Amino acid sequence: MGDKGGDNHSEVTDFILVGIRVRPELHSLLFLLFLIIYGMVLLGNLSMIGIIVTDPRLNTAMYFFLGNLSIIDLSYSTVIVPKAMVNILSQKKTISFAGCVAQLFLYALFMVTEAFVLAAMAYDRFIAICSPLLYSVRMSRSVCIQLVAGSYLCGWVSSILQISVTFSMSFCASRVIDHFYCDSNPMEKISCSNTFMNKMVSFSLAVLIILPTIIVIIVSYMYIVSTVLKIRSSEGRKKVFSTCSSHLGVVSLLYGTVSFVYLTPPNNTELRKVASVCYILFTPMLNPLIYSLRNKDVKDAMRKVLQKKKVLL
Repeated sequence: MGDKGGDNHSEVTDFILVGIRVRPELHSLLFLLFLIIYGMVLLGNLSMIGIIVTDPRLNTAMYFFLGNLSIIDLSYSTVIVPKAMVNILSQKKTISFAGCVAQLFLYALFMVTEAFVLAAMAYDRFIAICSPLLYSVRMSRSVCIQLVAGSYLCGWVSSILQISVTFSMSFCASRVIDHFYCDSNPMEKISCSNTFMNKMVSFSLAVLIILPTIIVIIVSYMYIVSTVLKIRSSEGRKKVFSTCSSHLGVVSLLYGTVSFVYLTPPNNTELRKVASVCYILFTPMLNPLIYSLRNKDVKDAMRKVLQKKKVLL
């Protein structure tokens, strides 16, 4: 079915995803946990998208980025979680070669896109707070669309490079991936090829993605803090910090969990899997909550929707 000891990766027609190792009697509980959290991811992000699209008061740059962030969160969870849930209850924990390629491509695409969208959101807050008179010009609808399109382009290019080097390797050593989705690191371990080029490309991509986005976020918030400290009104300072704290919370959540995964020792595979669950399930679930609980405009829009439903009932 899979590899026959040949030298070419094309002889592998499928892979086996080991998943999260738990006792057999806990499989149903793990499936239920994934189902509940994924349901909350769907509900939270679809609600956020619906509110932003339907409420004219949220027709601003910040909410345009927030809507795209919800689409991205929903997308990369959906790329991985449904297949992982099927494999939890299945004896045959396989994924086709084409399915593995598609999963890694889409996962990398949305993760990289999210990093750049978060940087664009930091820049948006910087312009709104530090140059409010120029905000409508510098953050016009066309500029916002260009920033999001550029984020997706960066994600697409990095994904193409990642899958090109990953699937140019030969998988004659094994077809068993010790993870619950297709990722480049565990796939290197089952390759019988020299993985030096793959490691170098992965490292280079990480540097080219993380450094620019982190620099934009840090520099933007340095200017924001400097500007806020000049505001004499404590109420004004509180309002600005309240607006920015949601974004900082989302940034910390994503970068914290992703860093934990890739800084965890490679031999501790189960800990890496648990950390992966955090940014694949918990981060997309918490992002809408962070923005809805900390943002007055979103709370008002949600209240308006609920009132309409009461009237209809």
